[in-house]
Amino acid sequence: MPHLTSTEIAGRIEDLYGAPLATLDAHVQDQPPGMLSALLGMHHELAVAERSIAAHRDRLAQLVHPGRHIGGHEVSHVLDCARRLAEAVTVRDIQAPTVTAVLQSLGRVSPPEPAPATTPAVPAPPARPASATPGR
Repeated sequence: MPHLTSTEIAGRIEDLYGAPLATLDAHVQDQPPGMLSALLGMHHELAVAERSIAAHRDRLAQLVHPGRHIGGHEVSHVLDCARRLAEAVTVRDIQAPTVTAVLQSLGRVSPPEPAPATTPAVPAPPARPASATPGR
């Protein structure tokens, strides 16, 4: 199963709940924790990890650019950047399949169909007692 990106996850959450992510984020602020807040939390962690991966990858590329001298001071920056990149990749690799699996297990529930309009029942006339029937 391929990893979905945070953008794809956001679209799936919006489709599932039928509202934009910003509206859903505002909605969960007033609600007790539940599935929606869990999904939004996983999406947020995935989005942060993806941004962190991009930032640390770019910084690492700058630090080890060909022709750039790497001294003792720069080595610590390279190692720190590589460590942070590895942490962000780990978070992404955990969050993406988890939130994807949860989303695949959920389906949008269609609203219940309205109950058919029923006419009020007209009470049957009371049965006449046998002694009240006219005789011959």
